Amino acid sequence: MKRLLCAVAAIALLVPAGASAQQQNDRHHGTRPEQQQNRPNRQQRQNRPSETRNTGRPSHERPTIQPVQPNRPSRPNHGRPTIQPVPNRPSRPNRGQPTIQPVPNRPVYQPGRRPPTYHRIRGPVFHYPRGYSYRRWVIGALIPHIFLSNYYYWTDWRALGLLPPPPGYVWVRYGPDLLLVNRYTGRIADVIYGAFY
Repeated sequence: MKRLLCAVAAIALLVPAGASAQQQNDRHHGTRPEQQQNRPNRQQRQNRPSETRNTGRPSHERPTIQPVQPNRPSRPNHGRPTIQPVPNRPSRPNRGQPTIQPVPNRPVYQPGRRPPTYHRIRGPVFHYPRGYSYRRWVIGALIPHIFLSNYYYWTDWRALGLLPPPPGYVWVRYGPDLLLVNRYTGRIADVIYGAFY
């Protein structure tokens, strides 16, 4: 008799637990028991015609993304920047490079290219100004204005086999190197390393 009462009590405890688990499962999936009976199975859903909601498209279909047509004037911008094609820009001027106009019967100087007559020479002793020492200059750098004076200009470019500097430029000696410098801005347009030994 005790065994029978224990078995009935155990079954009574298990049945409500199973029912509450089913209710929790239904709540988790968003269905109620009365909705579950009225819910069609998968095959019935596939066979019935698609219902449309107030959006005008079938309820079981996902919306498709339509590509944006270019140059649609009716579409507002909403403050977002628009990307416009960049027109062909004219080429930028050479900064620091001499712009050389060809002169009849005169060879044209080209930075970085040495004429076949170029050769190193033994130059006189070079004295740096006070506070300066040798530095390896590069094209585009600005040389101090102290070197833009007749004392540092190198006018005997023929002895090195070089072409004359373009208009507005001068050859400046800096230790063993020779620099082609814009006389107005001090920007270096060309460098000949080890022109003097």
